[in-house]
Amino acid sequence: MERKEHWENIYTTKETTDVGWYQADPKVSMELILSASPDRGGVVDVGGGASLLVDRLLEAGVAKVAVLDISTAALQRAKSRLGDRAARVQWIVGDVTAMASVGSFDVWHDRAVFHFLADPDERRKYVELMTRTIPPGGHLVIGTFALDGPPRCSGLAVCRYDADMLGREFGSAFQLMKELPQTHITPRGSPQKFIFGLFRRM
Repeated sequence: MERKEHWENIYTTKETTDVGWYQADPKVSMELILSASPDRGGVVDVGGGASLLVDRLLEAGVAKVAVLDISTAALQRAKSRLGDRAARVQWIVGDVTAMASVGSFDVWHDRAVFHFLADPDERRKYVELMTRTIPPGGHLVIGTFALDGPPRCSGLAVCRYDADMLGREFGSAFQLMKELPQTHITPRGSPQKFIFGLFRRM
């Protein structure tokens, strides 16, 4: 419950545009998702919270969109923003390290969760769920803090990665297709170094 309470508190006390991870334009994520799934197949945004990525996916004509987050308050913000369009999205409340299934999706996107998983057993459970979710030939689009990124976010310690380290975490079931560094500028003007990876499920 501690993890859930932490994120519920964030989304009930801070404005969406004030949190450090806010992006007005999730450009890198969209580029990688659409390159992985040019036919606009199903996409699940893991840890999507109140992110604007779901808006962009709907605008791009993605056929099946889901947003998974541990925070009910975060998802409610996204639903309220989308209005009638929220009915076109599958909303999933849950802890990605404690779920048996979220269905099947062509693309698993995560820019918010994996780097918070300090416990190797939690990372293993995450990878197992991800592997069950993505069919062979599907793709993983993941963004984490880079090796020169911040050591903490939202008051929590994070793990930092490069593309090779991510590949070792995901194992032989996933092949790295592309890596892309990004410098994210927070709403307060601070730069944060990220590494994005596009992986194919073998």
